Amino acid sequence: MGLSFCSFSSGSSGNCYLVKSESAAVLVDAGISARKILKELDRTDTPHESVKALFLTHEHHDHVKGARVLLKRLAGADVYASGGTMEGAIRRDAGKKLSFAKEIAERRRVAIGPDCPVKIGDLTVRAFRTLHDAAEPYGYSIASGEKRIAILADTGMVTEEMLHAVADADVLVLEANHDTEILRHGHYPHFLKQRILSEHGHLSNAQAADALLRLFSLTEKKRVVLLAHLSHENNTPVIAERTVLTALAREGRYTGSDLYMGVLLREEASLLYRL
Repeated sequence: MGLSFCSFSSGSSGNCYLVKSESAAVLVDAGISARKILKELDRTDTPHESVKALFLTHEHHDHVKGARVLLKRLAGADVYASGGTMEGAIRRDAGKKLSFAKEIAERRRVAIGPDCPVKIGDLTVRAFRTLHDAAEPYGYSIASGEKRIAILADTGMVTEEMLHAVADADVLVLEANHDTEILRHGHYPHFLKQRILSEHGHLSNAQAADALLRLFSLTEKKRVVLLAHLSHENNTPVIAERTVLTALAREGRYTGSDLYMGVLLREEASLLYRL
């Protein structure tokens, strides 16, 4: 029973991920245009009718801006999120002629909790709480058979609850948003720097490395780790990967023996990773 993952976009300009098995497919976030998402479904040989669910991590623009149109195009898909995220998505365009609440039937909007796994075909999706300046943000762990993919991003810190939620993931999508020194000395206004650096902001490269080391101490297994949600202004793929790998190497952890590491890009879709 195979499981596959593809990033259609990852970054502050838009996020969307595909997870699919041989018989079912789900999307996590729709922060890019519906047109681009549908194009990437075609590129990955994913029939549109096989997509039965869209899971939203939170209501920020770079995670939901394509959701309304996408759900109209994917008539067989429901949307799942926390109650807070669902309310936030509805509020975002309340009063507009074309709105989430008016165009997406209530029966298709499903509020879920961390203790209630969702079955989509042979996929089992479990939500877990993250820490971000949003109403009620989630990360997700998605399994088929013995294979599991977890998405942990848009969080200011990694709690023990989060670590346990992603501990057995074969593929871990992990935020490495910024280099702290670049951010501190950059041109962002002070309030924005403080927001990003807060416990409800975004993970730095160093925090991502620390989370991985804690994860290895919790569960000893080889993983594919994909660094995600990199800042355009305060990070680069080279800096993110080098920072994380250097920190891991100091503790005797190396690519090839303990993990495979990749970086998800903002403007380019990733490879289709097959488990």
